[in-house]
Amino acid sequence: MIKKLWSREELILAFNLYLKTPFGKMHSTNKEVIHLAHLIGRTPNSVALRLVNFASVDPVLKARGIKGMDGGKKVVKPIWDEFFNNQEELIFLSERILAEKENQTIETKFDDLLFDIKDLKGDTKIREVKTRVNQNVFRQIVVANYSGKCAISGIDLPELLFASHIIPWSKNEEERLNPENGICLSALYDRAFDKGLIAVNEKYEILVSDKLRKKKDTEYYGKYFAPLESQSLILPQRYLPKKEFIQYHLDVVFNLNN
Repeated sequence: MIKKLWSREELILAFNLYLKTPFGKMHSTNKEVIHLAHLIGRTPNSVALRLVNFASVDPVLKARGIKGMDGGKKVVKPIWDEFFNNQEELIFLSERILAEKENQTIETKFDDLLFDIKDLKGDTKIREVKTRVNQNVFRQIVVANYSGKCAISGIDLPELLFASHIIPWSKNEEERLNPENGICLSALYDRAFDKGLIAVNEKYEILVSDKLRKKKDTEYYGKYFAPLESQSLILPQRYLPKKEFIQYHLDVVFNLNN
């Protein structure tokens, strides 16, 4: 029996799932693996194997000594390279293909994100749709990277979790979707990090700003911020916050409050 070769579309969909899947869940019994297998007419084992192939070409995992399976390395590497040369386009394309496989449009699938821009037209609407969809995917990638838990509090309720950009979205287009530029934080700490009231140093230790320390006599400081002064970040499975991004946040965002 001749094996059916994987198409570019199928590989893009597998890559999309690879980015969203915690490293320990890249197996054939994962419901998302089963769902994709059904959509593209493959077995769950076949899809799971492709995810592990992507792990074998992931430079971040290789640098940490984590290996995937080399067998399909040559098949998946062109997709990986394409992603890192044009992250925003490939992420959006993968979501559009996925929506089509699910018999939806990108607009209907993400209606909860796009309901307020229905009256926009032309290139303005296209740009806004792409931005919101990509931000949503970035959140999924970062939350998966931290095993669905806040890296400070350990809260694991999806409704309370945010993908906090280390370098803000508006400041660096090339790194917007880089999972090394995200930390999974619950609502309070996401806001504090975004406003430079807390930060993380290159040893992944949590820092509290002088502006926030001035509130040390308050009940909320003692409850929510005082414990952070001796705490380290709960580290992710795959993509550690990149140290040059951390330094940017320290220099540009955090130092405004010190």
